Amino acid sequence: MQTATRPITTLWTSVRDQLRESRDAHAARAALGRELASYNSQADLNDLHAILDRHSDTETRDIRRILAAQRSR
Repeated sequence: MQTATRPITTLWTSVRDQLRESRDAHAARAALGRELASYNSQADLNDLHAILDRHSDTETRDIRRILAAQRSR
């Protein structure tokens, strides 16, 4: 009987871990969005983009997406 419940326990543990990771990632993106919202003057944004240009698109993809979404509001 115990061997039948182990896969279910493993499944629930996996689902719970994935949910926790998803919530943590969402919270991190929301915090980054709030922090980036403080860059509201054109001079601030120019400075930020100059910093981002020093790094690869892969490294800055999330930041650029958030900035683009904020710009479209």
